[in-house]
Amino acid sequence: MDEEEANKRLYYFENNAKRMQYKTFRETGYFIGSGVVEAGCKTVVGQRAKQSGMFWSVQGAQCVLSLRCCIAGDTFDKYWEQQKVA
Repeated sequence: MDEEEANKRLYYFENNAKRMQYKTFRETGYFIGSGVVEAGCKTVVGQRAKQSGMFWSVQGAQCVLSLRCCIAGDTFDKYWEQQKVA
């Protein structure tokens, strides 16, 4: 590894140290793996957008999935309030 690469890595660790307190996060009860996020994506996205025979435009999928995320996250009313402004 050359000096430039070493400096990039050092910079990364210095700037992300607050996010890398894994022991503290585990002791607090936070999930630190990607499994919870992946399961959420499978539930929110997969069950609606990846069913047999479905074809979506990017815009259409984004609209449906935005609403689905709002429902799953209990932010449906807030989402529609923002749509009135836009």
